[in-house]
Formats: sequence, structure tokens, C-alpha cells
Amino acid sequence: MSRVRKTIAVLAGDGIGPEVTGAAVRLLGDCAAVFEHDFEFREFAFGGAAIDRFGTPLPEETLAGCRSCDAILLGAIGGPSWDSVSLEKRPEAGLLRLRKQLGLYINLRPIQLRSSLQGISPLRRDRISGCDFEIVRELAGDIYFGEHEQRGEGEDASARDVAYYTATEIERVARYAFERADARNRHVTSVDKANVLATSALWRNTVTRVARQYPSVTLEHLYVDNAAMQILLRPAQFDVILTGNLFGDILSDEAAALAGSIGLIPSMSRGAANEPALYEPIHGSAPSLAGKDVACPLGAIFSATLLLRESFGLEIEAQWIESAVDRVLDHGYRTMDIAESGSRVLRSSEFTAQICGELHESLVHSERYGWGV
Repeated sequence: MSRVRKTIAVLAGDGIGPEVTGAAVRLLGDCAAVFEHDFEFREFAFGGAAIDRFGTPLPEETLAGCRSCDAILLGAIGGPSWDSVSLEKRPEAGLLRLRKQLGLYINLRPIQLRSSLQGISPLRRDRISGCDFEIVRELAGDIYFGEHEQRGEGEDASARDVAYYTATEIERVARYAFERADARNRHVTSVDKANVLATSALWRNTVTRVARQYPSVTLEHLYVDNAAMQILLRPAQFDVILTGNLFGDILSDEAAALAGSIGLIPSMSRGAANEPALYEPIHGSAPSLAGKDVACPLGAIFSATLLLRESFGLEIEAQWIESAVDRVLDHGYRTMDIAESGSRVLRSSEFTAQICGELHESLVHSERYGWGV
């Protein structure tokens, strides 16, 4: 097995960000040691923590540091401490700027249920069975990056937000979605509101045109309201969902609820091949949980395995960690947010320690688990 040398920028961020990111870094470190890789972790200030230290959510040093690394691992940002800051200076503005500066125009969110956690899904087992799909969200356009304007005060106040897309922006994310689907179950569901919005009409026309280049993949169009309903009614019907920035933001959080907790879902944001991809759990900073050692680290841990798989091409290493997580869950260990009746509830650090223990147990019994390490 060849030795891999990589640098990972760590943006711990705010709230529970440092805790869950710390768990992910610990497992990545174990992975590097066992498989004889060389992972260098470089920490940079980002989000609210960077505002407090440097007066900006994205210091130039952080941006340059991210660009110098092979991948980026982000915890979470934001919180009530920065609610009074103007919109353009809030932690979330730093994330939008980071995406823009790195040219991150694709967001991938895998929605996969762990078999041992089906009991915490709000859907019946027969309805949730077979749920395993990906949401591909366009990340650099739409209403988030259009013009924003507020005028007047009181009864005379008005505001507008402009949604904007070009065919080129839609084409590049559509190609990615079709390529993902071609490697999976060959079905793309494109979600829009083409009966109302001009940007959605352009979206539908462009996606349909791109689909002709992928004859082995079936394309289906859904209006966003119907898609939101179908995700709850028959989630197993989906393979790859392709949609715009705003709809993708909303639908991916809805889809995360299928797994029983938003704290379980990872994500990847990527763009040009010469820029690093960014990996982060989709949950928020949960400031009320910060410092209590109770936050579920699985979203961050699965973001780390997504990083291994997508940026470093280390499939076996990713499976090694994920299998250890599944065995810990099978043993009944849980953090409080994913606990069921009869669960063995652990603090976050204890839960991570259990996963580390399972990792090393699998090495002792490598033949049993099929690891040729």
C-alpha cells in the first residue's frame, strides 16, 4: 500500500465545532498511523472565533492557509454572540466568501441511514427501508449570491433578494450529478420551480440538455414542493437529487431528518480540481451544547471519511472507520441526541473513545473484519 502525504486545514469554528472536529481529527490521526500515511493538520481561525480575534470571519491568513492544503475540515460556525453584527460581517458571510474564493460550486450531501439507527427515524421502518441517496446542490449561484437590498423603515420598509443563474453555472453542477448517478443507480431527480421562476425554467431546460449526454442515466423533473413531499413519502425512490442553492439548502436539512438527527449527516463542497474541497457536518454550532461534552461527533466523523474517499482516494481507510462506527452503534452506544430506550448513553469524548477502541480491535482481529492492514 502506497504512503499518502496530505495536509488538512482544520477550521474548528464556533460552539460545538472544536469538539466534533477534534473527534474527527483524532480518528484521521489513527488512520494515518495504522495505514502509514502522513497527515499534517493545520489549524486556522474561522467564523465567530475569527471575528473575536481578528475582526473578520475569514482572515487572509486563513484563506491562504486553506489554499495551501489538500483538503479542509470545518466544524461549525455562528451563534447568538454575533447576531448583532451586520450581515456582511457575520460568521456565515465568512463561509460564503470562502466558498466564492475557492470556487466551490458543488455541494454533496449523502443521505444514508445506519441500520442500527433506523429506530430513531421519524418514518416507519417499512417506509425508510432502502433509503440511500445523494443531494447535489449548486453552491455558487442563486439567491445567496444575487443582489440584496433593504430600503426604508417601519411601514415604508421594503427589501429584495435577486436570484440569478447562468446556463454555464447549471451545466457544470448537472454534469457532476449525472456522473455521480452513472456510478450509482443511474437516476437523477432534478428539482426546480419551473412553473413560476425564470431561473428554474432555465435550470430545467439546461439540465434536460445536459441529460442527452448521459443516455444511461434516467432524468426525472420534480417541482420543489412535490419533491419535499416525496422525500417523506418514498425516500427510497431517489438516487441522486440535483437542485439549486436555495432549494438544496432546505431539502437537504429535511432529508437529514430521515436519519433521525441532523448531527449524522456529512457534506462536501468542491469546485476546480486545483482547489481543496471543504468537508463539514451540516449541523449548526449548537452554542447551548458547547463545552458540555454531549454533542454527537458522527457528522464530523463521516465528513472525515468522505474526505478520505473523495479527496484522497482512500476507500479502504474510509470503510475501516465507518465499520468501527457501525459496530459501536450495534453495541448500543449512543450520544444523548440519538439515544433510544435501552441505549448506553455516553458523553461525546467517551463515544469517540469507543470508536477508537473498535478501530484497534479490528486490527487485532483483522482476518475477522477483512482488513488487510
